[in-house]
Amino acid sequence: MSAQLELGPIKAVIFDMDGLLLDTEGIYTEVTQIIAQRYGRTFDWSIKQNIIGRGAADLARYVVQALELPISAEEFLRVREPLMQERFPLALAMPGARELVEHLQANNIPIAVGTSSSSQSFAQKTTLHRDWFALFDTIVTADDPEVGAAKPAPDIFLTAARRLGVAPEDCLVFEDSPFGVTAAKAAGMTAVAVPDAAMADEKYAHADSILRSLKAFSLQSYGLPALETA
Repeated sequence: MSAQLELGPIKAVIFDMDGLLLDTEGIYTEVTQIIAQRYGRTFDWSIKQNIIGRGAADLARYVVQALELPISAEEFLRVREPLMQERFPLALAMPGARELVEHLQANNIPIAVGTSSSSQSFAQKTTLHRDWFALFDTIVTADDPEVGAAKPAPDIFLTAARRLGVAPEDCLVFEDSPFGVTAAKAAGMTAVAVPDAAMADEKYAHADSILRSLKAFSLQSYGLPALETA
């Protein structure tokens, strides 16, 4: 774990949202299973593991092709939208996420969200968490006018760093997906992977470290103020 200190202390933290701050991956799985079943197909982990962290258009193309659905990627997204709108407002926080965000904000560490979600989807998912997400200095969504390409391109994270006024090399990114880690490293940032329990470590070989929960994060290792425990 010595490598991170060689980079110098971290000055800003950027969080992915889906599966990292909010427990939305189960919603995506349920909705995709519903659509797949309409056509007699089965959506399972063998496909799911390859789409975590993809932007909507890229994800839709992959699912339609992998399941051999008799619809276009655009139609898949149209059918999916109302199903997700029903479920997203009920999304809950991931363990340790809110506590870490509140701690960083209280210690004046610049913080941002960098998500592949659209601004509309972001608003739905954060319905129960408005006060918490108001703590972030900036929110960068995939449809932000300053973002040219979704992850695994670095645009989302570079936009967040620019708005925070912090150099990319001084930023730490939390990500649950291999695509997100790729985006963070392409941006020249330190990447900490916090994968789904079913995801194998080898998919995150390009991350600077791998945790199984945000609760396990050692702030001091990155030059950040320690989280006081009762």
